[in-house]
This record gives sequence, C-alpha cells and structure tokens, in this order.
Amino acid sequence: MKDLDIKSAIELLNRIMEFELAGVVRYTHYALMVTGPNRIPIVGFFKAQANESLLHAQEAGEIITGLEGHPSQRISAIEETNQHSVTDLLRESLNHEQKALAMYKTLLDVVENASIYLEEYTRTKIGQEELHNLEIKKMLRDYS
Repeated sequence: MKDLDIKSAIELLNRIMEFELAGVVRYTHYALMVTGPNRIPIVGFFKAQANESLLHAQEAGEIITGLEGHPSQRISAIEETNQHSVTDLLRESLNHEQKALAMYKTLLDVVENASIYLEEYTRTKIGQEELHNLEIKKMLRDYS
C-alpha cells in the first residue's frame, strides 16, 4: 500500500463535487426543456440524473470532510448551447457523463492502493458513470 495523497484526493473530490452540483442544474434544465411525444420518460430520466448528481456531490462532500478538508461552495461552469432538441440534450448529457467518468478515473489514480474505502468508492462511481454512458448511447440510437 502506498500513502494516500490527501491533498490531491481532496482537490479532486472538490472538483467532482462542483461538477456533480453543476449536473444537478444541467439535468434540471434539461428536464424542463424536453418536448415531443417522448417527453414524459425522458423528463423522468433527466430528473433521476439530477437527483443522482446531488447524491454524488453529497457523497464526495462527506468524504472531503472525513479527510478534514473543506467542501467547495462552487459549481463547475455550465455551457448553455440553447439547443434543446432531445438529441442535443442527450448528446450534451453524454459529454457531461464522459467528463465525470474521466474525473473519477483521475481520482482512482490517486487513491488506488492507498485507501481501500476510497478505491472502492471510486470504482463504484466509475461503474455507474460507465453505465450512464451506455444508457445514453442506447437512447441516442433512435435519434440518429
């Protein structure tokens, strides 16, 4: 086992927390903007994504304070493209999920072989983000 780089872990967890909080805003906005015959299930999907983003932000914040760090009160920048077709919203969602996946993989590089708890937490989040990527790609198939 290597020593945990607590400073790096806290910095990455704060970036993740800010990104996940931006996801709450992003997915809430998407849910409001969906129109068309598939509106209801897609709105439900986006609302669930917003709720999950909040949970992920809270989990990251709990770990930050557990490591004696200070959780950020910021959120990541959210680009507004003003493109609101279902296809556009799903593509933006896929981009967001791919960025989240990359952040969790970066965290894994820091915590792997240094903290079993943080490694398991991070691997679980990577698995969830990979699943989201697959689901969104499957949703996009009907719109190609």
